[in-house]
Amino acid sequence: MSHPTPTPRQILETLLPYLRVAAGYACQLQPLIRALPNKDGDNFFAEALTDADLSIQTLVEVALLGTFPNIRFYGEEHEQSGNTKYFRSIELGEKGDYLVTLDPIDGTKFYLDGHNNYQIILTVLNSDEFEAVLAISPALNTYYYALRGEGTFTGSLEDNLDACVSVKLESTEPIILLGWGMSEFKPLLQKNYDVIDVGNDYSSDAQIPNHNGILSGCVSGTVIRAGKFIDGAALAFLAQEAGCIVTTHDGSVPPPLNTCENYSRPGLIVAASESVHQHLLAAAKTLKKA
Repeated sequence: MSHPTPTPRQILETLLPYLRVAAGYACQLQPLIRALPNKDGDNFFAEALTDADLSIQTLVEVALLGTFPNIRFYGEEHEQSGNTKYFRSIELGEKGDYLVTLDPIDGTKFYLDGHNNYQIILTVLNSDEFEAVLAISPALNTYYYALRGEGTFTGSLEDNLDACVSVKLESTEPIILLGWGMSEFKPLLQKNYDVIDVGNDYSSDAQIPNHNGILSGCVSGTVIRAGKFIDGAALAFLAQEAGCIVTTHDGSVPPPLNTCENYSRPGLIVAASESVHQHLLAAAKTLKKA
């Protein structure tokens, strides 16, 4: 039996009801969750693999296999999942042969510490670029989504895609968010901005913004060490579709996905305005010369 290839919008529309269930599950378990044994990683955000990660991924896998059985799928926990072997592939395909990816709990450390800024991130990838991203904030009952070339939209979890409103970039706080391993940028930016260095400024007691803060005006720019397809690059795509400037650390356009390795683009700069981008780019160039 043949199954026609769904459009990126159809994939989002089909999975949204399941992701609402996943969001409710994540909220219910947050106070109760206990970390499973650690998984490999080079920072404390990658330390804890939780029941929620595995359960949410399983829910999405079941929905995909039951609805779009020929789809490609890469989940963050693919090595632990019993469903990985049933998907046609976990790799990028040719043009039009989409790969769906999932980060079931982006910000596991946020989640375990009881903060509300963790997310569930689902993407639809073409061979060269993101076609769609949907990022849910379960604890806030909101989500963002973007389709390639159509802008970024937001709504409450009860809203269907058509009911969401366009994200308009307005005034932003003069705050720069540095991802893990980017602390060397801080002294170069402190003259013009308040700088939050995730690796050193994170606290289990005081919540910091996440990378989607640029969409709500909480931050005016972010710098990340690597743009992983399932999270960092996905959130950068949301920002870009909303009108932000997204480049690599040398100011180049991010490379096509099919030229990247290990499901990751190189380090990215995301800025709400040209002036912010120039400040971040100047800092990156200074560090490169050092």
